[in-house]
Amino acid sequence: MTKILNYLWRFWLLLLAFILTVTMGIPVYILSFNKKHYKYAYKFIRIWCFGMFYGMGFRYDLIKLSEQKKDKNQQYVFISNHTSIMDIMLTCILFPDHPVCFVGKKELVKIPIFGTIYKRICVMVDRTSAKSRADVYRRCAEKMEEGNSIAIFPEGGVPDDTSIILDEFKDGAFMLSSKYHSPIAVYTFIGLKEMFPFDSSQGYPGRVKVYFNGIIQPTNSPKDSKSEAYQEIKKTLLEYSI
Repeated sequence: MTKILNYLWRFWLLLLAFILTVTMGIPVYILSFNKKHYKYAYKFIRIWCFGMFYGMGFRYDLIKLSEQKKDKNQQYVFISNHTSIMDIMLTCILFPDHPVCFVGKKELVKIPIFGTIYKRICVMVDRTSAKSRADVYRRCAEKMEEGNSIAIFPEGGVPDDTSIILDEFKDGAFMLSSKYHSPIAVYTFIGLKEMFPFDSSQGYPGRVKVYFNGIIQPTNSPKDSKSEAYQEIKKTLLEYSI
């Protein structure tokens, strides 16, 4: 794609996001006032995600590297590598039976319309505040007690240096798993780093490869879980990336 086409493609993203946020956001916002109704709100969130992901010309292939199966009645901590905003949409698309709450940056609340809905359905964290970071565990535990799973990108953000294959993992997801005895479902996304980077002049529609690496059972050693998950995702990236 030329740069002009890329900018037009990104403009379509903004238009699509506005339309979907207004139409799907209203029922999500209303349903979010009752915690018991989040599973219904999640259906609208998934429609939003399908619209964004497929509307931008993306598709995905799910490849299972593990025969482990997820329990529909179990709450999980879902983790994956993070290279694109489309990672968020893809995560919701992948989990129809496990309503997902994201741990996300507080700064996103500033986005008009989206921010109003975002703060109702996500666990927000101010990374500059130690108190906010510490309180994340309690708020995530509340979400899981309500029957929801938690999605965390353990890199904590997308590295500015695009040559980094996989940035160092933060402790949050693994502390949460250990403290509240929640299994960690590990996934690797390949393709979105090139197809939809944060550089608006680059990218193209295409098929994303999603690898299910397996489930790590909760342990008393978050450090070991973190190391296992990191090595598993990095190995997949090195082996299957183009």
